[in-house]
Amino acid sequence: MPKLGESIIEATIIRWLKNEGDPVVEDESLVEIATDKVDSEIPSPVAGVISKLFFKEGDVIPVGKIIAEIRLEGSEPEPQADTAAEPVEAPQKSQEVKVEPQTAPEETTFESTRFYSPLVKSIAKQENISLQELENLTGSGKENRLTKQDLVTYLQNRNEPAAVPAPEVAAKAVPASTPVMQAPPVVAGQGDTIVEMDRMRKLIADHMVMSKHTSPHVTSFIEVDVTPVVRWREKVKEEVLKSRGQKLTFMPIFTEVVAKALQQFPNVNASVDGTKIIQRKQINIGIATALPNGNLIVPVVKNANQKNLLGLAADINGVADRARNSKLSPDDTQGGTFTISNFGTFDTLTGTPVINQPQVAILGVGAVKKRPWVLETPQGDMIAIRHICMLSLSYDHRLVDGGLAGQFLKYIQQSLESYNENQVI
Repeated sequence: MPKLGESIIEATIIRWLKNEGDPVVEDESLVEIATDKVDSEIPSPVAGVISKLFFKEGDVIPVGKIIAEIRLEGSEPEPQADTAAEPVEAPQKSQEVKVEPQTAPEETTFESTRFYSPLVKSIAKQENISLQELENLTGSGKENRLTKQDLVTYLQNRNEPAAVPAPEVAAKAVPASTPVMQAPPVVAGQGDTIVEMDRMRKLIADHMVMSKHTSPHVTSFIEVDVTPVVRWREKVKEEVLKSRGQKLTFMPIFTEVVAKALQQFPNVNASVDGTKIIQRKQINIGIATALPNGNLIVPVVKNANQKNLLGLAADINGVADRARNSKLSPDDTQGGTFTISNFGTFDTLTGTPVINQPQVAILGVGAVKKRPWVLETPQGDMIAIRHICMLSLSYDHRLVDGGLAGQFLKYIQQSLESYNENQVI
């Protein structure tokens, strides 16, 4: 199982593209796998014949684990292929028993129906956490999977002495029968169609619920007269397509302005870690992209503040195309510090997007519409037909207040309304 990104420690086998006994050529797709970030097809590193597949579709495999065996062309089958698949693990276990006999039982305790990542196992071993303790912990990962953060939080609470309430306070303690909020039961009616969520939709659902539980969401709105932007784009878009081969949409223009705004307001390009504020040095802007199957993915434009308009257009067009054709690499979806969601693609006026954790804000861009608009001129107020766009900023109220959100939106508004119609690209 290859390493598919800096933070990826495991992947799920979605579909084998080859069966045992099938020939395979070098760089031919062998298996389709999925992480919590992206789906990928893994090519064969060599040419030969598939002699053994060690895991089934749906299995979750740690990075570095052998998942298949390929017999090279012209070579004879190994007499004991099953035992030769993992030549390193058996000696390692026996060596651990010999050198540290007291840890041998710990190796055999991780026999559980719930999957534990190698990192979680390592932390549990170092902290002398038994399997029984692990089994009793509630995980925040998919299917109640225990994450590193779950274990760190547990250790912090376990090591802190329990506070003993004073007698007069104990009587006012929260009742043991505190009600737990649960979703109401859903019953399918006659003629209803029941469709199981696909893997990506389940991940999106979990991520959205987690985000709402993590951040107190507030949304602010502002209307922007983008007439100068529309006029300039109309003048240059055909030339850019012809001479540079790039389709110039509104997104690169908005992304360029947003990158400058994030430089001015670092607390919007940040994350919250307990009581600490992490202001990100890089400005990596995620572009929410709708997929043909109705799902959503957020590829990231890295170092957006260091690129000109053409560079941003090339990056945005590139990741959007790869997303729609399932060609994104894991790196394409990692490292985002701020996100833009373009509601205008579907002619929607505005929306209240959900924050993409661990970021603290997300900008919604509505459709650009012609509307009657009051213009203030030296000759007095007048009504004109202008191109208007509504922006919405959802933000984490733990860090971003209404004042900061208003200043951030105002900066974007002024930048777009004063856009230079005569600039040369």
